[in-house]
Parts: sequence; structure tokens; C-alpha cells
Amino acid sequence: MALIVQKFGGTSVGTVERIEQVAEKVKKFREAGDDIVVVVSAMSGETNRLIGLAKQIMDQPIPRELDVMVSTGEQVTIALLSMALIKRGVPAVSYTGNQVRILTDSSHTKARILSIDDANIRADLKAGRVVVVAGFQGVDEHGNITTLGRGGSDTTGVALAAALKADECQIYTDVDGVYTTDPRVVPQAQRLDKITFEEMLEMASLGSKVLQIRSVEFAGKYNVPLRVLHSFQEGPGTLITLDEEESMEQPIISGIAFNRDEAKLTIRGVPDTPGVAFKILGPISAANIEVDMIVQNVSHDNTTDFTFTVHRNDYQAALEILKQTAASIGAREATGDTNIAKVSIVGVGMRSHAGVASRMFEALAKESINIQMISTSEIKVSVVIEEKYLELAVRALHTAFELDAPARQGE
Repeated sequence: MALIVQKFGGTSVGTVERIEQVAEKVKKFREAGDDIVVVVSAMSGETNRLIGLAKQIMDQPIPRELDVMVSTGEQVTIALLSMALIKRGVPAVSYTGNQVRILTDSSHTKARILSIDDANIRADLKAGRVVVVAGFQGVDEHGNITTLGRGGSDTTGVALAAALKADECQIYTDVDGVYTTDPRVVPQAQRLDKITFEEMLEMASLGSKVLQIRSVEFAGKYNVPLRVLHSFQEGPGTLITLDEEESMEQPIISGIAFNRDEAKLTIRGVPDTPGVAFKILGPISAANIEVDMIVQNVSHDNTTDFTFTVHRNDYQAALEILKQTAASIGAREATGDTNIAKVSIVGVGMRSHAGVASRMFEALAKESINIQMISTSEIKVSVVIEEKYLELAVRALHTAFELDAPARQGE
């Protein structure tokens, strides 16, 4: 008998029919003798509908009241799924975040989990019930309803698995696992049987949308085995774990991530003096704009060119700030470019193999793709290129690192 936490996202519970299907799946696990805790999101589109209603009243809804409102979406789902299970003869009970006592800080719309009281859940499991918990929500020390922000239901699932010391946290979604890259770009992409937390964290941060970064961080911190599975197709999915034992037998690169949502900003002719990086990035940070990659070049005339990337949504605001900074510090000009994309190779195998970056650069050079910026870490290499070459670059790298399915099958 295992204790399993299962999380189903909005598309998995998007209709009453799909909720019935989820109930059937949960019933099979329960009949196999496993203890089951189910975490669910709101039905697909419901959170956006509720936010839309709030914005009909206020352009900028008050965060506390918005949390009260959007948290009702999950409340509907937990009740419906509990009913569907009980109808099938499976004892079940639903819990809101407050009823579980998922204690968070008071940062409305983006709260962080502080602790979880697992006593009631354990009592229900001992009594043979399936426990159905509302994802995405908690309560602060003052009793205010809070929500956890983007990816919050994944985080709830992982946090509950950590608190309960579950054998596995299963994330059910609309894909059957984690792939070497997006199959829509590279049809030869393969599902990975296993990937490390470290690799998954890099993949998520670099553009892979399968799991939210925050939930992967949480799982890695508490060593909660994560498995990504398809909601309505049978299969082993992808296991995300700390274990690196087999990495020497696996390809050097586990996957290729990419991100179209970046923009590049450059300030030229900056006086090369101590503290110049802070003078440039300080105002950007003060505007709550996150900077990704950074490159600085010092020229022979004691000036520097400074280039960095931001999310494309922040581009206009960042460019205006940079132009003001250029004027105030005597720089020559501030320019920007939104026609870029970031491509990254990720793999723990890089630690034990030399020449990975040069192999990447060679593959791009063969396709006449110019590299504008480079960033590296122990298990990843990222490059910025022109956006129009993105899919060509991903396909070329996927082949160069022998990730294509036909090549792998013959090994």
C-alpha cells in the first residue's frame, strides 16, 4: 500500500464528464489498496471568468477580495469530485485550503505556504476515505483566504505530499510526460522516463511549460518524487527525482528548452566606472522588472556596452527606463530588440563531458545561425538568437545531441 497525492489541473476537470473520468481513475488506485489524496484546480476557464467579473467592478481588484472570489472555483471542483467518488462507492471528503489549514503568509494573490496541518487528512485516510483538497489556496494567520499565484495547484499538491511524506506526487495534465523538447517543433522528440529535479528546474525556468518552477523547487527541497502523467491516457509518464545514478548511461543532454517571450536591451558608450552595472540595472529592478541574461563588453576607449534580456511584456517599460538612465549617466544610446528567442540545452551529463558548448555552437553554425548572447551554468548552456531561426535551431540541436527518436532506438 502506498500513499499517493494526485493533482488534476483545469483541463483534467474541465467538464462534469471529465470529473467523472477522474473519479474512475482515482477509484482504480483506491481499489488497488493505495491511500489517495487528490488536489484539484478550478474547472478550465473558471478562474479567468471570475477575474473577468471582478474587473467589471474594478480595473485593479483589491487583492484580498480577489482571493476570496477566485478561490471559489476550486471549491466547486472538490465538491463535484467528492460526489462522483461517493456515487461510485468510494468514501470521500472535500477540504478547502482553510479546512486543511494550509497556513500561508499574507501576500494576497501570490502567497507562500508556511505550514500544513495534516492531522485531519491523516484521520480521514485512516478511516478509508479519499481526501479531495482544493489547490491554489490557503489561509493566513488572521483567517483571510489567500491564493498561491500561478501554478498554485501544483504547489499545493507537492506541499501536501511533503507534509504527508507521500510515496509519490502525481501531476496529471494534458501531456503524457516530459519530452526532450516540444513535439510540436520536433516530431522526433521523445518522452523521458526519468529526469532529475535539477534538470526539470532548468527546463521549467527556460521555457518548458509542463510544470511550474515553484512546484519543482518545492519537490526538490523536500525530495518528493514527482511523476507527470496524462489525465486520460495510460502510461508510465516521467518520474522527476533526485537520483542521478543512471545519468552516465543516458545522453549528455536530457532536453532542449526554448522561450519566445524575451526581449533584448542594450545601452552603449557607458563610462566604464565602478558601480555602472548597478546604475543601469538598479532602476530596472526598482520597477519590478526581472532581468535574465546579461553581457558586458569593455571597449578600448574606456566605455562599456551593456546588454541584458527581460520578459517581452516588460520591454517597453524597461526601454523607457534605460533611455532615462542613458541620459543621466552620459551613455551614447539605448536600444532594444523584440525579435529574439532563447534556446537552451540542459543535462546533468554536462558535468562529466567536455566540449558540450562547442558542439552546440557547431550545430548552430552549420545552419548559419548567429549567436547574440551566451549564458552557462553547470548543467545548461543558453543562447540568444534571432526569433525567426528558433525552430530550425531546436531541430538542429535535437539531432546534434542524438535526441531524435529513430537514432535513440538503435542504441
